Order: sequence, then structure tokens, then C-alpha cells
Amino acid sequence: MWKKSELREAPAPLEGPVVGTITGGTVLWFVLFLAQLPFYGWYDDHGHTWWIWTCLAGGGLGLLGIWYVRKRDAAIKRDAAARRATVDDPA
Repeated sequence: MWKKSELREAPAPLEGPVVGTITGGTVLWFVLFLAQLPFYGWYDDHGHTWWIWTCLAGGGLGLLGIWYVRKRDAAIKRDAAARRATVDDPA
């Protein structure tokens, strides 16, 4: 059993190249979708067409993700600029 004295504060979240990561994943989903299209007949014969549509859904959701992380990144930069402006000019 954990003792309260043994608990530690959670570390700060890591910030990385989020826009690039989401964009790369989205491109990968679309490439997988396009790579599977020539084999649609085989997938249909074996009952695996959901693989193709999963890749298309992943690409579509990735587009939403790109939109979201770009807006988030812009908001973080605006907030940082506003904080710097208030620190530089406290009047």
C-alpha cells in the first residue's frame, strides 16, 4: 500500500513537435488507405473491408487533429506573447 509521504507531484507535460507528429500520422493513414485500394476485391472477399475504411477514418480524424493542434499552438504562442508584453510593460 502506498503511503501518502511516498507520493510525488506529477511531472510537467512534455511539449514537442505536436503539429509535425499529427501531420505525419495523418499522412501515414492516407498512404495506407491508398495502398490498400487496389486490393479492395481481396478485402471484400475475405470480409476485411473495414481495414480500408479504418485508414480513411484515421486520415479524416487526423485532418481534424491538424486543425486542432495548429489552433492550440497559435493560442499558446499568443498567450506567451501577451505574458511577455505584460512583464515588459507593467503599466
